[in-house]
Amino acid sequence: MAEDELTELALRKKHAVVMGGPEKVAKQHARGKLDVRARIQQLCDPDSFREIGSVSGVATYHADGTLESLAPSNFIFGRGRIDGRDVVVTGDDFTVRGGSADATISEKTVQAERMAHELRLPLVRLIDGTGGSVRTIESIGHSYVPACPGWDSVIKNLETVPVVALVLGSVAGIASARAVSAHLTVMTRTTSHMFIAGPPVLARIGIDIDKDSLGGPLVHEKAGAADLLVEDEAEAFSATRQFLSYLPSSVGEAVPVRNPVDVAPAPELRSIVPQSRRQTYRMRTILRKVLDPDSLFEMAPKFGRSTLTMLARIDGHPVAVLASDPNIYGGGWSADTCDKISRFIDFAETFRLPLVHFVDIPGFMIGPEAESTGTIRRGARTMAAVYRLTVPTMGVIIRKCYGVGGAAHMNPEGFRHRIAWPSGDWGSIPLEGGIEAAYRAELDAAPDRAAALAEIEARLENLRSPFRTAEAFGVEEIIDPAETRAYLVDFIHLAYRRNMRDAPATRYRP
Repeated sequence: MAEDELTELALRKKHAVVMGGPEKVAKQHARGKLDVRARIQQLCDPDSFREIGSVSGVATYHADGTLESLAPSNFIFGRGRIDGRDVVVTGDDFTVRGGSADATISEKTVQAERMAHELRLPLVRLIDGTGGSVRTIESIGHSYVPACPGWDSVIKNLETVPVVALVLGSVAGIASARAVSAHLTVMTRTTSHMFIAGPPVLARIGIDIDKDSLGGPLVHEKAGAADLLVEDEAEAFSATRQFLSYLPSSVGEAVPVRNPVDVAPAPELRSIVPQSRRQTYRMRTILRKVLDPDSLFEMAPKFGRSTLTMLARIDGHPVAVLASDPNIYGGGWSADTCDKISRFIDFAETFRLPLVHFVDIPGFMIGPEAESTGTIRRGARTMAAVYRLTVPTMGVIIRKCYGVGGAAHMNPEGFRHRIAWPSGDWGSIPLEGGIEAAYRAELDAAPDRAAALAEIEARLENLRSPFRTAEAFGVEEIIDPAETRAYLVDFIHLAYRRNMRDAPATRYRP
């Protein structure tokens, strides 16, 4: 190889690493944002990133054909390692045309997605760009019918490998679609915004709104478009590493298991659920007592808040966790809660994570808002997801389990790996809400309606005991709450024994 060819290669690489130039890189840093190469360096293990397409871009040449300059592509990708595991990392370079999609060499994005899919490697997208621009028309000389090159691979990746999207700037259009087409979408508090179309576009149709109110992180945290809101980019990288630690590199591979953890029995759980059904308790406290210490990774905490969705470990084994929060709507399932649960169940099924459900469900939400948001239709979809689960599942009934929503706490058609606490309280509808309707004729005929109501309540209260249900084997086992951890450990070892066998085809829906 001629020495001048190596010299030209070195020159092209030198042009590429300056990105948009010192001035634009300095502006990026002044906004509190890292440049794309610094992001990749902080995310990946030291010296592990191998770039692909490192000298792609738009070049200009002197009259004699020698290189004059090279404006690098604003999309970078390659293979890196995170905690020793190979991953595909992609990153938008905001310092080159604002990371705009119309300035991207589209084949790079296509190849990045295909690399993750065909080599079955986890994919991390560092998103800091926008969608198309009307400037494209002028640059190519004609308009075009819109398309998203390589989107088939984006969809396939959701069914094949873990996908993480970090929103690290103000993104719009196709960049927003890439951001939410992931198993984990992360936004930062100070630098992230996400729009279908931004404020300047809305101003043209008479809507005056600032970018925080339109697509700020608090908006998307509440709406569920963002699964996690973090303080800064460093915390986003840390969350990525933690999230991937629970998952296999691809569907069909074994879930990573860590060393067992000793957790002392928790006798304080015996008194955590109040005697009065009108009083609540802290479900997260229970979870911290029975799951491996410091292993809880909560997703979408501000969306569909009456149910918690978490990744955690039991005796070193990753597990998907659903848990009611009785402090939000009493644990009732709203339309948003149903959507949240359905997506999480599909995620657990895709990567073969055993599921544990800590149950305190009074049923679906009721009332005008519940009806207007289509709660029953979305709830029926959640039931379908539950009944289609094939991963090992365990139910832990803490207190309430009522109605159709309660019936969706697990699929009862197979082996019911289920335990209940003595505080268990279940049925078609709570007695408090149904006695006057069910016994209306008897109450109307009673000379003393209040006394008759009290007598019926006392009579039914005796039948309400969970031990009466256990006598009929209507619930499999009632346990001392302090022994919950031991039952979970037994379950997880049985679950991992057969979890990967006969796994069905994946079917993840974002």
